[in-house]
Amino acid sequence: MVWGPMIAWYLFLAGASAGAFITAAFVARKYPDSVKMRVAGRLIAPVFMAIGLLLLMLDAEAGMHDPLRFVYLVLNPGSVMTLGVYFICIYMPVCLIAAILEIRKTPVPGWLDWIGIISAFCVAAYTGFLLGVVHAYPLWNNAILPILFVISALSAGLAATSLIGLITDRERFEQMWLVKKSHVILSAIEAIVLFTMLVIVNSGSPEGAASVHSLIAGQYAPLFWGGLVILGLIAPFMIEGYPVFITKKPETSTTSLVVSIIGESGVLIGGFVLRLLIVLAALPVAFL
Repeated sequence: MVWGPMIAWYLFLAGASAGAFITAAFVARKYPDSVKMRVAGRLIAPVFMAIGLLLLMLDAEAGMHDPLRFVYLVLNPGSVMTLGVYFICIYMPVCLIAAILEIRKTPVPGWLDWIGIISAFCVAAYTGFLLGVVHAYPLWNNAILPILFVISALSAGLAATSLIGLITDRERFEQMWLVKKSHVILSAIEAIVLFTMLVIVNSGSPEGAASVHSLIAGQYAPLFWGGLVILGLIAPFMIEGYPVFITKKPETSTTSLVVSIIGESGVLIGGFVLRLLIVLAALPVAFL
């Protein structure tokens, strides 16, 4: 098995797609006047998922070289990958229908939203289980990873949707306190879950400890601390937390706009870096 950056992109895009759909459904119910942000989430969800699926088909050392593998995959219900395909086969059509309805300015039925939300959670969790079934790699094979990926997916999808809302309809976005609070809370929870997972993996086996060491003090440490911890977790937490818990009033200056864009972008970068590091740091331990 040889997995690299391309599979990390798939894991990120699939998770962010799920998070964007859930965000759009939330905005539709809590902030029905925030049309631009809602539409952004509806459109981001199928686009991200489609790009991710294309990357998945081109990856895994087979891709288009052996098309029959996709047939075997669908016919193997005992495989986590097959379950993921089933989830996506439900989720993707729902995303497309919801996006088309938004483009036509037709309300998305509540029942369709709920099907999308449930299948979105399944897709987000599946990206963690996809790695977790590989028992040889302790960094992948642990119960915390799917939880971490779900939280990160929600955060990334929320960030992608918020970034559009921030740019296209800032005045309305600044009034969406539940969205802002969710951003801060998700960043905090993700940091806690990530720390918990690393502690468990580190104490589980010498191979797991080697993976954790490569992340926090080894070859991947600069990317881990700079790209994931600082840019992806701490910076967004502080940027979003300041107006929510300190000033408790909307930000209106150009400087605050730029800072907010950096914060949202940091969440997206951190979401990808998380998956990239999880993939890369686990590969060498199988050879110890």
